[in-house]
Amino acid sequence: MDNGITPQPLKSIVPAAQNNINVKCIILDKGRVSVEGENKACLALVADETASVHFQFWGDECDAFEPGDIILLTSGIFSYSRNNLVLRAGKRGRVVKVGEFTLAFVETPNMSEIKWMPDPSDPKKYVQQTVISSYSRIFAPPQ
Repeated sequence: MDNGITPQPLKSIVPAAQNNINVKCIILDKGRVSVEGENKACLALVADETASVHFQFWGDECDAFEPGDIILLTSGIFSYSRNNLVLRAGKRGRVVKVGEFTLAFVETPNMSEIKWMPDPSDPKKYVQQTVISSYSRIFAPPQ
């Protein structure tokens, strides 16, 4: 990338309370926008060539991105929001559109559909415990 950031594969992300995730992915599907008070949010399904994940857009991000957009997330966070494990920019991260339509991707595994547990050898890290579903249960694959 021209900004010096090398995106990591989605398959390598793990839940953490740190803004340390840099990924390039394509938006496959986007849910409806919900408004709670003055906060606007929407969930999307994004993917790269290694995995997919649920992505939480907030505020103006909800209207700025559409399915088919290729986005670059820098300093993002992968953590729980309302009991859903989602990738998002958070307060310190940034998401920008860097292209459209042409990015190889897979829909499985979905990193949001994995149950994670603290690593027995390092409780500050998480490891995969079980796969809840290989595909997104929110954005069902086409039949």
